[in-house]
Amino acid sequence: MDELILKPERERSLQRAHPWVFSGAIAKINGDPLPGATVRLLDHAGQFLAWAAYSPASQIRARVWSRDQQEVIDRSFFERKIQAAIRLRKDIGYLPFRENQYSAVRLIHAESDGLPGIVVDRYHDTLSAQFLSAGAAYWKETIARILLEQTGCAGIYERSDADVLALEGLPEINAPLLGAVKPRELIHEHAIAYQVDIAGGHKTGFYLDQRENRADLLANAAGREVLNCFCYTGGFSLAAMRGGAKSITSIDSSESALALARENVSLNGFDAVPQEWIEDNVFTRLRDFRDRRRSFDLIVLDPPKFASNAGQVQRAARSYKDINLLALKLLRPGGLLYSFSCSGGVNPDLFQKIVAGADADAGSNAVILRQLRQSADHPINLAFPEGAYLKGLVVRKPD
Repeated sequence: MDELILKPERERSLQRAHPWVFSGAIAKINGDPLPGATVRLLDHAGQFLAWAAYSPASQIRARVWSRDQQEVIDRSFFERKIQAAIRLRKDIGYLPFRENQYSAVRLIHAESDGLPGIVVDRYHDTLSAQFLSAGAAYWKETIARILLEQTGCAGIYERSDADVLALEGLPEINAPLLGAVKPRELIHEHAIAYQVDIAGGHKTGFYLDQRENRADLLANAAGREVLNCFCYTGGFSLAAMRGGAKSITSIDSSESALALARENVSLNGFDAVPQEWIEDNVFTRLRDFRDRRRSFDLIVLDPPKFASNAGQVQRAARSYKDINLLALKLLRPGGLLYSFSCSGGVNPDLFQKIVAGADADAGSNAVILRQLRQSADHPINLAFPEGAYLKGLVVRKPD
Protein backbone atom coordinates (compact mmCIF):
# COMPACT_ATOMS: atom_id res chain seq x y z
CA MET A 1 0.00 0.00 0.00
CA ASP A 2 1.33 3.45 -0.94
CA GLU A 3 2.00 5.77 1.98
CA LEU A 4 2.22 9.49 2.73
CA ILE A 5 4.42 10.31 5.71
CA LEU A 6 3.83 13.67 7.36
CA LYS A 7 6.38 16.09 8.71
CA PRO A 8 6.77 16.34 12.49
CA GLU A 9 3.90 18.13 14.24
CA ARG A 10 1.82 18.23 11.05
CA GLU A 11 -0.66 15.57 12.13
CA ARG A 12 -2.52 17.77 14.60
CA SER A 13 -5.35 18.81 12.27
CA LEU A 14 -5.93 15.16 11.35
CA GLN A 15 -6.05 14.25 15.02
CA ARG A 16 -8.78 16.90 15.40
CA ALA A 17 -10.66 15.08 12.60
CA HIS A 18 -10.10 17.64 9.85
CA PRO A 19 -10.23 15.75 6.51
CA TRP A 20 -7.52 17.57 4.51
CA VAL A 21 -3.74 17.20 4.25
CA PHE A 22 -1.93 19.98 2.39
CA SER A 23 1.15 19.41 0.25
CA GLY A 24 3.41 21.31 2.65
CA ALA A 25 2.65 18.84 5.44
CA ILE A 26 4.06 15.83 3.56
CA ALA A 27 7.63 14.73 4.23
CA LYS A 28 7.80 11.64 2.05
CA ILE A 29 5.81 9.47 -0.35
CA ASN A 30 6.42 5.73 -0.31
CA GLY A 31 5.34 4.19 -3.60
CA ASP A 32 3.87 5.72 -6.71
CA PRO A 33 0.15 6.25 -6.06
CA LEU A 34 -2.19 7.02 -8.94
CA PRO A 35 -4.41 10.14 -8.79
CA GLY A 36 -7.38 9.29 -6.58
CA ALA A 37 -5.89 6.05 -5.26
CA THR A 38 -6.17 5.21 -1.57
CA VAL A 39 -3.04 5.81 0.50
CA ARG A 40 -2.08 5.28 4.13
CA LEU A 41 -1.41 8.48 6.04
CA LEU A 42 1.30 8.07 8.68
CA ASP A 43 2.78 10.49 11.16
CA HIS A 44 6.53 11.15 11.26
CA ALA A 45 7.03 8.20 13.62
CA GLY A 46 5.20 5.83 11.28
CA GLN A 47 1.95 5.64 13.26
CA PHE A 48 -1.26 5.19 11.26
CA LEU A 49 -3.48 8.26 10.99
CA ALA A 50 -6.02 7.60 8.22
CA TRP A 51 -6.89 6.20 4.81
CA ALA A 52 -7.09 8.98 2.23
CA ALA A 53 -7.47 9.73 -1.49
CA TYR A 54 -4.28 10.98 -3.12
CA SER A 55 -4.41 14.09 -5.32
CA PRO A 56 -0.97 14.88 -6.80
CA ALA A 57 -2.04 18.03 -8.67
CA SER A 58 -3.83 19.73 -5.77
CA GLN A 59 -2.51 21.74 -2.84
CA ILE A 60 -4.91 19.55 -0.85
CA ARG A 61 -2.73 16.51 -1.45
CA ALA A 62 -4.90 14.01 0.43
CA ARG A 63 -8.53 13.84 1.59
CA VAL A 64 -9.49 11.45 4.35
CA TRP A 65 -11.89 8.58 3.75
CA SER A 66 -11.56 6.87 7.15
CA ARG A 67 -9.55 6.96 10.38
CA ASP A 68 -10.27 3.30 11.14
CA GLN A 69 -7.12 1.29 10.44
CA GLN A 70 -9.24 -1.84 9.87
CA GLU A 71 -11.37 -0.13 7.24
CA VAL A 72 -11.17 -1.27 3.62
CA ILE A 73 -11.91 1.44 1.06
CA ASP A 74 -13.98 -0.54 -1.41
CA ARG A 75 -17.52 -0.72 -2.76
CA SER A 76 -19.00 -1.71 0.59
CA PHE A 77 -17.40 1.34 2.22
CA PHE A 78 -19.21 3.67 -0.18
CA GLU A 79 -22.44 1.71 0.19
CA ARG A 80 -22.36 2.35 3.96
CA LYS A 81 -21.45 6.03 3.57
CA ILE A 82 -24.18 6.73 1.04
CA GLN A 83 -26.73 4.81 3.07
CA ALA A 84 -25.82 6.88 6.14
CA ALA A 85 -26.18 10.14 4.17
CA ILE A 86 -29.64 9.13 2.95
CA ARG A 87 -30.66 8.08 6.46
CA LEU A 88 -29.68 11.51 7.79
CA ARG A 89 -32.00 13.19 5.25
CA LYS A 90 -34.80 10.91 6.43
CA ASP A 91 -34.09 11.70 10.08
CA ILE A 92 -34.35 15.47 9.50
CA GLY A 93 -37.56 15.15 7.49
CA TYR A 94 -36.30 15.86 3.97
CA LEU A 95 -37.17 12.33 2.83
CA PRO A 96 -39.44 10.79 1.76
CA PHE A 97 -40.74 13.48 -0.56
CA ARG A 98 -44.24 14.89 -0.03
CA GLU A 99 -46.26 15.16 -3.21
CA ASN A 100 -46.61 18.75 -4.45
CA GLN A 101 -44.75 19.98 -1.33
CA TYR A 102 -41.12 18.86 -1.45
CA SER A 103 -39.35 16.86 -4.13
CA ALA A 104 -35.70 17.93 -4.03
CA VAL A 105 -32.90 17.37 -1.52
CA ARG A 106 -29.12 17.39 -1.18
CA LEU A 107 -28.24 13.73 -0.64
CA ILE A 108 -24.47 14.03 -0.21
CA HIS A 109 -22.67 17.12 1.04
CA ALA A 110 -19.03 16.21 0.46
CA GLU A 111 -16.75 16.34 3.53
CA SER A 112 -19.67 16.84 5.91
CA ASP A 113 -21.01 13.41 4.91
CA GLY A 114 -17.55 11.85 5.01
CA LEU A 115 -17.30 11.78 1.21
CA PRO A 116 -14.84 14.53 0.21
CA GLY A 117 -15.32 16.05 -3.21
CA ILE A 118 -18.71 14.40 -3.80
CA VAL A 119 -21.88 16.49 -4.07
CA VAL A 120 -25.19 14.91 -5.05
CA ASP A 121 -28.58 16.61 -5.32
CA ARG A 122 -31.80 14.74 -6.00
CA TYR A 123 -34.38 16.48 -8.16
CA HIS A 124 -37.49 14.31 -8.07
CA ASP A 125 -36.39 11.22 -10.04
CA THR A 126 -33.04 12.50 -11.32
CA LEU A 127 -29.70 12.80 -9.52
CA SER A 128 -27.28 15.61 -10.34
CA ALA A 129 -23.74 14.97 -9.12
CA GLN A 130 -20.39 16.71 -8.89
CA PHE A 131 -17.14 14.77 -8.52
CA LEU A 132 -14.73 17.53 -7.57
CA SER A 133 -11.60 15.75 -6.34
CA ALA A 134 -9.23 13.08 -7.62
CA GLY A 135 -10.59 10.56 -5.13
CA ALA A 136 -14.19 11.31 -6.07
CA ALA A 137 -13.37 10.89 -9.78
CA TYR A 138 -11.49 7.63 -9.09
CA TRP A 139 -14.59 6.05 -7.53
CA LYS A 140 -17.16 7.81 -9.73
CA GLU A 141 -18.58 4.80 -11.59
CA THR A 142 -18.92 2.77 -8.40
CA ILE A 143 -20.59 5.64 -6.54
CA ALA A 144 -23.01 6.32 -9.42
CA ARG A 145 -24.20 2.71 -9.44
CA ILE A 146 -24.67 2.67 -5.67
CA LEU A 147 -26.66 5.91 -5.81
CA LEU A 148 -29.12 4.53 -8.35
CA GLU A 149 -29.45 1.30 -6.39
CA GLN A 150 -30.13 3.04 -3.08
CA THR A 151 -32.41 5.81 -4.35
CA GLY A 152 -34.32 4.03 -7.12
CA CYS A 153 -33.83 7.10 -9.31
CA ALA A 154 -33.93 6.72 -13.08
CA GLY A 155 -30.59 8.32 -13.86
CA ILE A 156 -27.68 10.46 -12.76
CA TYR A 157 -26.32 13.52 -14.57
CA GLU A 158 -22.73 14.66 -13.99
CA ARG A 159 -22.13 18.37 -13.40
CA SER A 160 -18.39 18.22 -12.73
CA ASP A 161 -17.78 21.55 -14.46
CA ALA A 162 -16.64 23.75 -11.57
CA ASP A 163 -13.50 25.90 -11.61
CA VAL A 164 -11.98 23.86 -8.76
CA LEU A 165 -11.41 20.92 -11.11
CA ALA A 166 -8.46 22.71 -12.69
CA LEU A 167 -6.77 22.72 -9.28
CA GLU A 168 -7.24 18.95 -9.14
CA GLY A 169 -5.84 18.41 -12.62
CA LEU A 170 -9.20 17.03 -13.74
CA PRO A 171 -11.23 17.78 -16.88
CA GLU A 172 -14.60 19.50 -16.67
CA ILE A 173 -17.53 17.21 -17.49
CA ASN A 174 -21.16 18.12 -18.15
CA ALA A 175 -22.92 15.02 -19.45
CA PRO A 176 -25.29 12.16 -18.57
CA LEU A 177 -23.45 9.63 -16.42
CA LEU A 178 -25.71 6.63 -15.85
CA GLY A 179 -29.29 5.55 -16.48
CA ALA A 180 -32.16 7.45 -18.09
CA VAL A 181 -31.32 11.10 -17.55
CA LYS A 182 -33.52 14.17 -17.96
CA PRO A 183 -31.75 17.47 -18.72
CA ARG A 184 -34.63 19.17 -16.88
CA GLU A 185 -36.69 18.05 -13.91
CA LEU A 186 -39.82 19.39 -12.23
CA ILE A 187 -39.57 19.83 -8.47
CA HIS A 188 -41.72 21.30 -5.70
CA GLU A 189 -40.65 23.39 -2.71
CA HIS A 190 -43.09 24.96 -0.24
CA ALA A 191 -45.87 23.99 -2.71
CA ILE A 192 -44.15 26.00 -5.46
CA ALA A 193 -43.24 24.24 -8.71
CA TYR A 194 -39.86 24.87 -10.34
CA GLN A 195 -38.38 23.61 -13.58
CA VAL A 196 -34.72 22.83 -12.82
CA ASP A 197 -32.18 23.07 -15.64
CA ILE A 198 -29.90 20.21 -14.59
CA ALA A 199 -27.76 20.30 -17.73
CA GLY A 200 -27.31 24.06 -18.10
CA GLY A 201 -28.05 25.68 -14.75
CA HIS A 202 -25.70 26.85 -12.02
CA LYS A 203 -23.96 24.21 -9.88
CA THR A 204 -26.19 21.12 -9.99
CA GLY A 205 -29.16 23.11 -11.33
CA PHE A 206 -30.80 24.81 -8.33
CA TYR A 207 -29.80 26.39 -5.00
CA LEU A 208 -31.24 23.91 -2.53
CA ASP A 209 -29.19 25.45 0.28
CA GLN A 210 -31.61 28.42 0.38
CA ARG A 211 -34.71 26.25 0.93
CA GLU A 212 -35.48 27.36 4.51
CA ASN A 213 -34.47 30.95 3.77
CA ARG A 214 -36.99 31.08 0.93
CA ALA A 215 -39.59 29.87 3.45
CA ASP A 216 -38.59 32.69 5.80
CA LEU A 217 -39.05 35.25 3.04
CA LEU A 218 -42.36 33.70 1.98
CA ALA A 219 -43.67 34.27 5.51
CA ASN A 220 -42.68 37.96 5.43
CA ALA A 221 -43.53 39.03 1.88
CA ALA A 222 -47.22 39.83 2.16
CA GLY A 223 -48.14 43.29 0.88
CA ARG A 224 -44.53 44.27 0.19
CA GLU A 225 -42.89 45.59 -2.96
CA VAL A 226 -39.97 43.20 -3.41
CA LEU A 227 -36.63 43.54 -5.22
CA ASN A 228 -34.76 40.27 -5.85
CA CYS A 229 -31.14 40.76 -6.98
CA PHE A 230 -29.21 37.94 -8.68
CA CYS A 231 -32.57 36.21 -9.00
CA TYR A 232 -31.34 33.27 -11.14
CA THR A 233 -34.43 31.15 -12.03
CA GLY A 234 -36.71 32.95 -9.58
CA GLY A 235 -36.42 31.06 -6.30
CA PHE A 236 -36.93 34.01 -3.95
CA SER A 237 -39.17 35.79 -6.47
CA LEU A 238 -41.67 32.94 -6.60
CA ALA A 239 -41.53 32.55 -2.83
CA ALA A 240 -42.47 36.23 -2.56
CA MET A 241 -45.34 35.70 -5.00
CA ARG A 242 -46.60 32.71 -3.02
CA GLY A 243 -46.32 34.83 0.13
CA GLY A 244 -48.59 37.56 -1.23
CA ALA A 245 -46.09 40.23 -2.27
CA LYS A 246 -47.62 43.35 -3.82
CA SER A 247 -45.07 43.37 -6.68
CA ILE A 248 -41.72 41.78 -7.54
CA THR A 249 -38.78 43.24 -9.47
CA SER A 250 -36.11 40.66 -10.32
CA ILE A 251 -32.62 41.26 -11.76
CA ASP A 252 -30.11 38.84 -13.25
CA SER A 253 -27.44 39.04 -15.93
CA SER A 254 -28.44 35.71 -17.52
CA GLU A 255 -31.07 35.77 -20.25
CA SER A 256 -31.58 32.00 -20.03
CA ALA A 257 -32.07 32.09 -16.25
CA LEU A 258 -34.68 34.83 -16.58
CA ALA A 259 -36.46 32.88 -19.33
CA LEU A 260 -36.73 29.85 -17.06
CA ALA A 261 -37.88 32.09 -14.20
CA ARG A 262 -40.75 33.33 -16.36
CA GLU A 263 -41.64 29.73 -17.20
CA ASN A 264 -41.77 29.01 -13.48
CA VAL A 265 -44.11 31.97 -12.97
CA SER A 266 -46.56 30.64 -15.55
CA LEU A 267 -46.18 27.10 -14.21
CA ASN A 268 -47.50 28.29 -10.85
CA GLY A 269 -50.24 30.57 -12.20
CA PHE A 270 -48.55 33.73 -10.89
CA ASP A 271 -48.79 35.71 -14.16
CA ALA A 272 -51.25 38.19 -12.65
CA VAL A 273 -48.82 39.26 -9.91
CA PRO A 274 -47.23 42.61 -10.87
CA GLN A 275 -43.65 41.72 -11.85
CA GLU A 276 -40.65 43.05 -13.72
CA TRP A 277 -37.76 40.91 -14.98
CA ILE A 278 -34.58 42.83 -15.77
CA GLU A 279 -31.52 41.47 -17.59
CA ASP A 280 -28.67 43.63 -16.34
CA ASN A 281 -25.62 43.91 -14.11
CA VAL A 282 -27.03 44.19 -10.60
CA PHE A 283 -24.54 46.83 -9.42
CA THR A 284 -25.31 49.01 -12.44
CA ARG A 285 -29.06 48.68 -12.09
CA LEU A 286 -29.05 49.41 -8.35
CA ARG A 287 -27.14 52.62 -8.96
CA ASP A 288 -29.72 53.53 -11.58
CA PHE A 289 -32.53 52.84 -9.09
CA ARG A 290 -30.74 55.00 -6.51
CA ASP A 291 -30.39 57.87 -8.95
CA ARG A 292 -34.08 57.59 -9.88
CA ARG A 293 -35.04 57.36 -6.19
CA ARG A 294 -36.80 54.02 -6.52
CA SER A 295 -37.48 52.22 -3.25
CA PHE A 296 -38.70 48.85 -2.00
CA ASP A 297 -40.16 47.21 1.11
CA LEU A 298 -38.08 44.02 0.87
CA ILE A 299 -34.76 43.44 -0.91
CA VAL A 300 -32.91 40.17 -1.49
CA LEU A 301 -29.16 40.12 -2.18
CA ASP A 302 -28.05 36.59 -3.08
CA PRO A 303 -24.93 37.14 -5.22
CA PRO A 304 -22.61 34.49 -6.62
CA LYS A 305 -19.37 33.75 -4.82
CA PHE A 306 -17.24 36.92 -4.74
CA ALA A 307 -14.20 35.20 -3.12
CA SER A 308 -13.01 31.76 -4.19
CA ASN A 309 -9.92 31.87 -1.96
CA ALA A 310 -8.34 33.85 0.87
CA GLY A 311 -6.47 36.11 -1.54
CA GLN A 312 -9.75 37.44 -2.93
CA VAL A 313 -11.41 38.27 0.40
CA GLN A 314 -10.45 41.95 0.51
CA ARG A 315 -11.82 42.61 -2.97
CA ALA A 316 -14.94 40.57 -2.15
CA ALA A 317 -15.49 42.60 1.02
CA ARG A 318 -15.59 45.80 -1.04
CA SER A 319 -18.15 44.28 -3.41
CA TYR A 320 -20.34 43.05 -0.56
CA LYS A 321 -20.19 46.47 1.09
CA ASP A 322 -21.04 48.30 -2.13
CA ILE A 323 -24.07 46.19 -2.87
CA ASN A 324 -25.40 46.29 0.70
CA LEU A 325 -24.92 50.06 0.82
CA LEU A 326 -26.94 50.46 -2.37
CA ALA A 327 -29.66 48.13 -1.07
CA LEU A 328 -29.96 49.94 2.26
CA LYS A 329 -30.36 53.24 0.42
CA LEU A 330 -33.17 51.72 -1.67
CA LEU A 331 -34.92 50.19 1.35
CA ARG A 332 -37.94 52.01 2.75
CA PRO A 333 -38.35 52.65 6.48
CA GLY A 334 -39.64 49.45 8.09
CA GLY A 335 -38.29 47.43 5.18
CA LEU A 336 -36.39 44.12 5.29
CA LEU A 337 -33.05 43.28 3.69
CA TYR A 338 -32.19 39.61 3.14
CA SER A 339 -28.46 39.69 2.50
CA PHE A 340 -26.34 36.59 1.78
CA SER A 341 -22.78 35.52 1.10
CA CYS A 342 -21.72 32.10 -0.16
CA SER A 343 -17.99 32.94 -0.19
CA GLY A 344 -16.24 30.46 2.08
CA GLY A 345 -13.41 32.91 2.79
CA VAL A 346 -15.86 35.45 4.21
CA ASN A 347 -16.80 34.13 7.65
CA PRO A 348 -20.02 35.13 9.45
CA ASP A 349 -18.29 37.68 11.69
CA LEU A 350 -16.64 39.39 8.75
CA PHE A 351 -19.87 39.38 6.77
CA GLN A 352 -21.75 41.02 9.63
CA LYS A 353 -19.00 43.67 9.91
CA ILE A 354 -19.25 44.35 6.17
CA VAL A 355 -23.03 44.85 6.36
CA ALA A 356 -22.60 46.97 9.50
CA GLY A 357 -20.13 49.18 7.60
CA ALA A 358 -22.61 49.58 4.76
CA ASP A 359 -25.33 50.45 7.28
CA ALA A 360 -23.13 53.10 8.89
CA ASP A 361 -22.34 54.69 5.51
CA ALA A 362 -26.04 54.63 4.59
CA GLY A 363 -27.02 56.16 7.94
CA SER A 364 -29.72 53.51 8.33
CA ASN A 365 -29.23 52.43 11.96
CA ALA A 366 -30.76 49.06 10.99
CA VAL A 367 -31.03 46.03 13.25
CA ILE A 368 -30.47 42.31 12.65
CA LEU A 369 -33.62 40.28 13.15
CA ARG A 370 -32.24 36.87 12.22
CA GLN A 371 -29.03 35.16 11.13
CA LEU A 372 -29.56 32.63 8.35
CA ARG A 373 -27.53 29.70 7.06
CA GLN A 374 -27.69 26.79 4.64
CA SER A 375 -30.53 24.27 4.95
CA ALA A 376 -30.08 21.21 7.14
CA ASP A 377 -29.56 18.83 4.22
CA HIS A 378 -26.25 20.72 3.80
CA PRO A 379 -24.86 19.69 7.21
CA ILE A 380 -21.69 21.15 8.74
CA ASN A 381 -19.17 18.76 10.25
CA LEU A 382 -17.87 20.26 13.50
CA ALA A 383 -14.30 19.39 12.50
CA PHE A 384 -14.74 21.02 9.08
CA PRO A 385 -15.79 24.65 9.55
CA GLU A 386 -15.17 25.27 5.84
CA GLY A 387 -18.50 23.51 5.30
CA ALA A 388 -20.36 26.51 6.77
CA TYR A 389 -20.15 28.54 3.57
CA LEU A 390 -23.60 30.17 3.36
CA LYS A 391 -24.39 32.96 5.76
CA GLY A 392 -27.25 35.43 5.71
CA LEU A 393 -28.77 38.29 7.67
CA VAL A 394 -32.32 39.56 7.84
CA VAL A 395 -31.94 43.27 8.56
CA ARG A 396 -34.75 45.71 9.34
CA LYS A 397 -34.52 49.41 8.61
CA PRO A 398 -36.20 51.45 11.36
CA ASP A 399 -39.46 53.29 10.71
